[in-house]
Amino acid sequence: MTKVAVWCRHFGDNIIGIGDSIPWRVPSDLKKFGRIVAGQNMVVGRKTYETLPPKFDKEKIFVLSNQTEYETRHPQHQVVTNPKLFKDVTEDLYICGGAGIYNLFVGSGNKLMPDIIVDCVYQGDMQELDGQPADISEAVAVMQKQYRQIGTIYEEDNVTTAIYIKQGNFVEQQVLKHIINAIANI
Repeated sequence: MTKVAVWCRHFGDNIIGIGDSIPWRVPSDLKKFGRIVAGQNMVVGRKTYETLPPKFDKEKIFVLSNQTEYETRHPQHQVVTNPKLFKDVTEDLYICGGAGIYNLFVGSGNKLMPDIIVDCVYQGDMQELDGQPADISEAVAVMQKQYRQIGTIYEEDNVTTAIYIKQGNFVEQQVLKHIINAIANI
């Protein structure tokens, strides 16, 4: 099993959202995210799950939530209340937010930590939105200490994308090839 974290954060402050919204609109980045996670097993928090468009209903989605009675909108989606259960999953997992999920997985220790991080950094202005900013500074600090960047930095529409691999880890080449092709839109 390969665990992959995919995020887009704002340059300088590591904000990934404000309230229930992303404070920038970059269609090319959303398309890139869609290409990366297409057909993959996704792990998201409940709030992120509620913002995912229906086009992701064909993916297997694990919704990490404390609400044991929470009902998903599709039978292929499953509520998980204990993140330790992911240690026994044998399929690849794509960790897709929100901030609490990233900080949990990236800072959790060797069993749950992603093998690969797709670090997208938006370098433009943020919209003014109501709500609490969600930042992933804790996860970014772990990435900077325990991961190494590989390959090319891709840049499109004020978003730079780099791939990081956990130091000392070997990763499944098919997974890495999929990610690179999705980023480069090959």
